[in-house]
Amino acid sequence: MHLIHASARSRRRARLGAAALTLLVVVAACSSGDDDTDADTAASTGASSADPATTAGGPDGTADSAAFPVTIEHKYGETTIDAAPERVVSVGFSDQDALLALGVVPVGIRDWYGDQPFATWPWASPGLGDAEPTVLPSTELNFEQIRSLDPDLIVGVSSGMTEEEYATLSGIAPTLPQSAEFIDYGVPWQEATRVIGEATGRRAEADALIADVEGQLQAAADAHPEWDGLEAAVGYVLSETEIGAYASADPRPRLMAELGFVTPAEFDELAGDLFYSSFSFEEMGRLDRDVLVWISGDPAINDQIRANPLREQLVAVDEGRELFLDQRQAGAFSFSSPLSIPYLLETLVPQLEAAADGDPATEVPVGA
Repeated sequence: MHLIHASARSRRRARLGAAALTLLVVVAACSSGDDDTDADTAASTGASSADPATTAGGPDGTADSAAFPVTIEHKYGETTIDAAPERVVSVGFSDQDALLALGVVPVGIRDWYGDQPFATWPWASPGLGDAEPTVLPSTELNFEQIRSLDPDLIVGVSSGMTEEEYATLSGIAPTLPQSAEFIDYGVPWQEATRVIGEATGRRAEADALIADVEGQLQAAADAHPEWDGLEAAVGYVLSETEIGAYASADPRPRLMAELGFVTPAEFDELAGDLFYSSFSFEEMGRLDRDVLVWISGDPAINDQIRANPLREQLVAVDEGRELFLDQRQAGAFSFSSPLSIPYLLETLVPQLEAAADGDPATEVPVGA
């Protein structure tokens, strides 16, 4: 599923946004599912063979009890958390990464896409230890399932939850939606990590983690001053007739910006107050930029892109400035979390080096 983590106004728009998020990532960033796992069963039944509680992220194995009570302002008001949470449910599409990075193992994790065991991708799975959290469906929030997990904190920074959903979840446990400062599904990874750290009594650990990952991004940017100011299009396929590009407020172009690249203003204008834009295959020329990153991750969709005759007219293709991500890269790019970013940089940087070196003869690696 492409993170496009579909759209209209108010509740309908939020539903479409979550659907688009799921559809875009599923359509544009998933392979066809030969890696079936027990996570499929967990997602469909809500069952779990274990009942994990949160574990601490601090050096001494505990949250900072002195940090509580803590009150956090957000899109729908404010939430007060009286004591260090012990049972956290993650209803955001990518919030589990920040939690696991801080040493907090959720009792429930919302699936996004990719059929990963316990809805946790390889860059984050070591944080699970031997825990087997309940997998929540990626579609409608199942409030009774969430209630059955007896949470004392519900984290939904990347959930795109509506105000009505927030009210229902708040009746179950203190609930953390996103800040009003950003569009739905557009909270920067730094802000998401920081606020989750604050809510779990691990603010110092969160700040240190952010500084470390920002340092890795800065080092990559410093090593490639030639990337500074280059226009980058992060494109995807939405259907057999429709493609698109992410706007600058989306986590993927935000990550590209931290490496020095610029998102064309045209994509923001097309997106309006959404995190993505879409247009017909006939308008593929909109993606003809200094670097074109395809986030499909599905070989069949990549073949569809390559077979389109309009693609051959792109200067980016003619000059070797196009690159395709594999499934795990696309997943790491879409999550754009403190755990997935270091994982992604190992393979994305060499691809960007080859695509942006100005030499059409340089072969751009495909995937990892």
